[in-house]
Amino acid sequence: MKYICSVCGYVYDEDAEGIPFSEIPDDWTCPMCKAPKALFEAEAIKEEVKKPETIIHSDEDMEKLSPGVLAAIFSNLARGAEKQYKEKESELFSEIAEYFTASSPSLPDSSAEAIQSLISQDLTEFYPVLEETATSAKDRGALRVKTWGEKVTKIVNALVSRYLREGGAFLDNTEVWVCSICGFVYIGDAPPSICPVCKVPDWKFERIEGGTR
Repeated sequence: MKYICSVCGYVYDEDAEGIPFSEIPDDWTCPMCKAPKALFEAEAIKEEVKKPETIIHSDEDMEKLSPGVLAAIFSNLARGAEKQYKEKESELFSEIAEYFTASSPSLPDSSAEAIQSLISQDLTEFYPVLEETATSAKDRGALRVKTWGEKVTKIVNALVSRYLREGGAFLDNTEVWVCSICGFVYIGDAPPSICPVCKVPDWKFERIEGGTR
C-alpha cells in the first residue's frame, strides 16, 4: 500500500521500502517536508474522502470578517501576485494587509493551546467551506489559495503540537525558515532546495531571527 504526505505529496510505497508503514516509528517524518507520520494518508482512504456539504454565504457574512482574517486574505493575495511576478499588485495587497494587521485587536489568549484551537477550527471548518465555495465559483486562484493555505496550516499545527509536547527544545541548535510565497515553515539548518508546497527555489525562504543556536 502507498501512503501520501498531505503537505507535500511525498509517497511512501511499502512495497518499494520493504517496511510496512505501521511499523515506522511514530517520530518518523516526511523526507521532503518533515511533516509528522500522522499527516500521511493511505491512498485508498484519500480517494474515498467525501465532498463537504454545500454552505451558502451571503454578503452579510462577508461583512463580519475580522481585521485579522482580512489581513490574512490580502497577505495571501500578495503572495499569489508575487508568485506571478506582479510586483505592483503584490505591493498594493501587502499595504492593505498591513492596514488590517495594524487594526487587529490583540488576542485575549495567545497561549499555544488557544492558537492550536484556532488552527484546528481552520482545518475542520474554514478550508472545507473555502473549497466548496471556490469550486462552485470555478475560481482557480481561490482554489490555489485553499490548497497552499491548508497544507501550510497542517504543518504549523504539527509544529504547535510538538511545541506542546516538547517545549521549545526542538528549536535549539537549528534554524526556522519560512517560504515568503506560501508561508510554509521548515525547521533545519538550511531551507529545502524547493518549497514542498508552492515549489519555489530555496532563495525565496526567509530565516526567522531569534532562534537559539
